[in-house]
Amino acid sequence: MITIKNTQRTVTINTKQLAADAQKLLDALGYSDFDIGIWITTDQTMRSYNKRYRHKDRTTNILSFPYHANIKPGDRITPTCPEDKNLGDLLLSAAYIQREVRELKQPLADHLRMLLIHGICHLIGYDHDTSAQYAAMHAEEKRLAKLLA
Repeated sequence: MITIKNTQRTVTINTKQLAADAQKLLDALGYSDFDIGIWITTDQTMRSYNKRYRHKDRTTNILSFPYHANIKPGDRITPTCPEDKNLGDLLLSAAYIQREVRELKQPLADHLRMLLIHGICHLIGYDHDTSAQYAAMHAEEKRLAKLLA
């Protein structure tokens, strides 16, 4: 189940499209019946979470909180109980994303899709700390982006 909470009121987000895109990605990844929480929030809330969990005292566009923190890219999650059918949570700062799309001259919906893909990749074990990790994650993001094109 895709659960979306939108607690900001400054940027109009098509939450139905966001949920549909998330479900399409889960289907493609073989996690159709897994849960993801998506919280669309403010810069202030995002800054607080970024400071608390990443020790960076600034806002950002997206944060990912995987339920299965030790999964490696490409490994399958094998649930042993109903709670294991949870990929995790994504936090999105709508105002930050709005500033990015103005700068990038990119439609909001397109940028949200890219961030959704990026966040879900983090939830299933991908990261970009090293060049090898970045290359693997980027390849998976490109593959998934074609599914939403």
